[in-house]
Amino acid sequence: MATRKASSAASKARPSYRCSECGWQTAKWLGRCPECHAWGTVEETGGTAVKTTAPGRVSASALPIGEVDGKQATARGTGVPELDRVLGGGMVPGAVVLLAGEPGVGKSTLLLDVAAKAADDTHRTLYVTGEESAGQVRLRADRIGALSEHLYLTAETDLSAVLAHLDEVKPTLLVLDSVQTIASPEIDGAPGGVAQVREVAGALIRASKERGMSTILVGHVTKDGSIAGPRLLEHLVDVVLHFEGDRHARLRLVRGVKNRYGTTDEVGCFELHDEGITGLADPSGLFLTQRSEPVPGTCLTVTLEGRRPLVAEVQALTVDSQIPSPRRTTSGLETSRVSMMLAVLEQRGRISALGKRDIYSATVGGVKLQEPAADLAVALALASAAGDTPLPKNLVAIGEVGLAGEVRRVTGVQRRLAEAARLGFTHALVPADPGRVPEGMRVREVADVGEALRMLPARPARSTAHQEQERR
Repeated sequence: MATRKASSAASKARPSYRCSECGWQTAKWLGRCPECHAWGTVEETGGTAVKTTAPGRVSASALPIGEVDGKQATARGTGVPELDRVLGGGMVPGAVVLLAGEPGVGKSTLLLDVAAKAADDTHRTLYVTGEESAGQVRLRADRIGALSEHLYLTAETDLSAVLAHLDEVKPTLLVLDSVQTIASPEIDGAPGGVAQVREVAGALIRASKERGMSTILVGHVTKDGSIAGPRLLEHLVDVVLHFEGDRHARLRLVRGVKNRYGTTDEVGCFELHDEGITGLADPSGLFLTQRSEPVPGTCLTVTLEGRRPLVAEVQALTVDSQIPSPRRTTSGLETSRVSMMLAVLEQRGRISALGKRDIYSATVGGVKLQEPAADLAVALALASAAGDTPLPKNLVAIGEVGLAGEVRRVTGVQRRLAEAARLGFTHALVPADPGRVPEGMRVREVADVGEALRMLPARPARSTAHQEQERR
């Protein structure tokens, strides 16, 4: 009998293992999680003793879904329209938002502006900073004009102190910068560890749901761009936003990755400057170069960021190479797509001078063109640069280019054409069957790259003296 009890106790004390990325559990250790396929993330968590939970008291009786009050989940605007666009109208009471981005991209500046604009006579905002002192945040608030008598500021790194501030201030909105800097005294481990992040996030989520308080958590990212900490954190929160942008450019994008209260197709555009950060309702001007006459090697296209059309400029430059292997440099464009367009132009467009020349391609304003709809514009910019002949003025090119040289249809052609017409463009190259064409715009349907290259004017003849100078 004693032996059987000891065996039962030993089986109950057997350790269990959990993946720190996705939360998958197992009774034995594995080097790779079979759920999310991450290496080295399965960690021991404790015993696997099975406990039976007895029925308890309910917090509220179940109601027919038609009798549930939906007004409690009505979003309230933050005062920043571009952020409200991504959130689906604003912050929902009790919602927890995780905002992640690279260091120095402007997360703290944006959230300090949001905290000040969301505070008013009936809604208090609590800004908790764990990375800076209160004085440093105050200086930033002075610089960007984010001062409000209903905005409360504190510098804390202890979870119990943060919860005490919630009892004292009773805010409607909590901004925590950042979740990796807060630690719970009840959990072993340094701040930012898997156990600490899980405990801090869980405690703040419970507090938000109980108080009907909206919460924004700032999250760090790893070197590969993913959110640091356990993947379980992204599952627990209601909204996950990514704050993107080149540190050397003014443009910043807030992109929704997960949203329980709205769509993830919206993108918010911001401009970061010395006086702070401002929303851009019409950001296309950042991606265009103002010039009086067209220049060889440039072509305009219309890209979709979420559901928002943006007119962007593609630039290309070709020069004689001085090395056996010509350079291929890109900025804002996918190198693989540019290489494909070079191959298509050489094989299908009969442009043979590209293989032995250095080729540089880029976008204007820091925008990144990753969708295939920019293929036609990239191809025309490269061909224009190779022939040193500019494209016609007020022309935009939209379409995906295949390896056979065909121009394929893309989504949202009508929205793209409407945005181009609104900005004053009068001509467009599009795939077949573009749908309704905006008034005043002349659209030409092209079936392949060869037909699109006919839009390039013939290269002007050069004088004999000029040709002799080029030979020298």
